[in-house]
Amino acid sequence: MKRFPIVAAAFLLTLAGLAQAATGPARARLDAFADGLHSLTGRFTQTLTGANGQPGQASSGTLALEAPREFRWDTLAPYKQVIVADGSRVWLYDPSLEQVTVRKQSTEEAHSPLTVLTDVSQLDKNFKVTEEGERDGLQWLRLTSTEADPQFDYAELGFGTQGLARMVFRDRLGSTTDIRFSDWKRNAPIPPETFNFTPPKDADVIGDLPVITTRPLKN
Repeated sequence: MKRFPIVAAAFLLTLAGLAQAATGPARARLDAFADGLHSLTGRFTQTLTGANGQPGQASSGTLALEAPREFRWDTLAPYKQVIVADGSRVWLYDPSLEQVTVRKQSTEEAHSPLTVLTDVSQLDKNFKVTEEGERDGLQWLRLTSTEADPQFDYAELGFGTQGLARMVFRDRLGSTTDIRFSDWKRNAPIPPETFNFTPPKDADVIGDLPVITTRPLKN
C-alpha cells in the first residue's frame, strides 16, 4: 500500500487534534484552518526525492476527506491510481496492473507516525511538536516521533494564509516526500458513494477482504 497518501489523510482528518501542540504563527494558522472543519476536497502534487538528492517523478490528482476516517485519494497523472478508505478498510486500485489491494484501515494507520492524531490524548506522548518559523513563504510546524523505532524521521506541516499548503515527510532511509495542496473547499457536501469502493470485475483482489455473512434460510 502507498503510505504517504494514508499518512496525509490521517493528519488532514484530525487537524483539530493539534489543539495542545506548540504555540506560535504556524499554530495560529492551523487553528484557523481546523476551526469547524469536518470535510475537505482539494488537489495535490506529490514529489519524492531520494536520499541521494535524485528527484523522482511528480504525481498529481484530487483528494476528498470526511471526518472521522473516510478519504479518497485519486492520482490522475502521470498514471492513474485510486486509494479509498471507507472507515473500515483501505482499498488501493492500480488500473495498469488490474489489481486491487485491500487492508484493514486500522492496520494501515498503524504504519503512520501521525496515527496518534486520531487519538488526541496520545499526541504529546508520542510527538514533539515545534515551531520551525518561516520558509518558502509558509509558517512551519515539525512533528518528531518520540518512539524508539519510528517510521519517519519527521513530518513538517507548512501553513499559508489559506491554511495547510504543504506536508513534507522524511523517512528513515533519507527519502523525502513533498505534498503541495491547492483548491481547498471546506465543509462542502460530499456524496457518500465517494468513499465506497467496489473492485472492478476484471481486477485481481488481494488482502483482507470484508467477510460477507448471510442469514441461514428458514425452513
